[in-house]
Amino acid sequence: MTDNTLAQPLRILHVFRAPLGGLFRHVLDLARGQVERGHHVGIFCDATTGGTRADEVFRELSPQLSLGVTRVPMSRYPSLTDAKAQMSEVSVRKALRPDIVHCHGSKGGVYGRIPALFSPGRSYATAYTPHGGSFNYKPGGTEHKIYMAVERLLEGATDMFLFESRFIAGRFEAYVGHMPRTDHRIVLNGISEAEFEPIDHSQATFDLLYLGELRSAKGVDTLIDALTLLKSRDALTPRILIVGSGPDEAELRKMTIDRGIAEQCVFEPPGPIRRALSKARVMVIPSRAESLPYVILEAAAAAQPLISTDVGGINEIYGPRHRHRLIKTNDPVILTEAIRSILATPDAERQAQAADLAEHVRQNFRLDAMTDGVIAAYRDAIAARVTAA
Repeated sequence: MTDNTLAQPLRILHVFRAPLGGLFRHVLDLARGQVERGHHVGIFCDATTGGTRADEVFRELSPQLSLGVTRVPMSRYPSLTDAKAQMSEVSVRKALRPDIVHCHGSKGGVYGRIPALFSPGRSYATAYTPHGGSFNYKPGGTEHKIYMAVERLLEGATDMFLFESRFIAGRFEAYVGHMPRTDHRIVLNGISEAEFEPIDHSQATFDLLYLGELRSAKGVDTLIDALTLLKSRDALTPRILIVGSGPDEAELRKMTIDRGIAEQCVFEPPGPIRRALSKARVMVIPSRAESLPYVILEAAAAAQPLISTDVGGINEIYGPRHRHRLIKTNDPVILTEAIRSILATPDAERQAQAADLAEHVRQNFRLDAMTDGVIAAYRDAIAARVTAA
């Protein structure tokens, strides 16, 4: 790595595990933006997750990635698969000779930084975006403490920490015991200009929408409890569209039957978010844990009326004018009241409130700002390594 690297196009390798969810969206947005700015980009990730959607995305994106897409089997939890994946990462990195290895999520953070730990004079810089991962996994438990010990160990192999929310930066400080001693900054997730086009609800046939994974952390069971209370106490039966998939889908479907609200609930597999938003007048996100969820960013930008719990970095999205509307998690009574209240609010008032939140998102969560902020951080990390050499 030479001084010339500070001016010329960068060679960037993104390392992460699953091509799913918000983390995958973040990487794709960065990769596309970096390619548009003339940089050489590659991806290293898992071959066993993501399904047909990931396959389609990679087919479309691969021609733009001059450093290619490498997919190898990876496991979510520590296993023997890790050794093979780690060796593959080392081999790919040596062949591609990146200027920056940008690690995403806990597993990507391990694969990308373990080799750097033993290469203090390495010719590349490392960047790490935690996203949430192990920082949100059962805080206080034994596994969480082990994961945080790994984070402390790998801090010395990290040239640049890039937190996508103030919330995760705060979790790092709380659980690792200090803010990173190496360079670090907060670069908020951003979304594109097209996503600020307001949603047309003229054909909406549902009152409510849940969109996300169907697993315990997302609080869909609390939403079902709230719908049950609305029916039993208030004789209100709002129709809800539940869009998503996950390990708890069968259990949640059964729960709607057992509670006598199945006829109000329609389940659909994951699909384009704007299409789902157009089908319902209000979106409800009852999560128990989040970092800085794209589903909230996208819905808020599109002026979709929202009910959300106050977890993770969601209050950063809502900002000072709207965060008072966020509700306590895991409380069906409070959620019941929030649903009753927003459905009783005149549509014009709901939309004015949603439009105001959209403007806050426009001012603070822009894709161009995210991409440029990340590239500037890369160059600072590279400059620091050049100076140190």
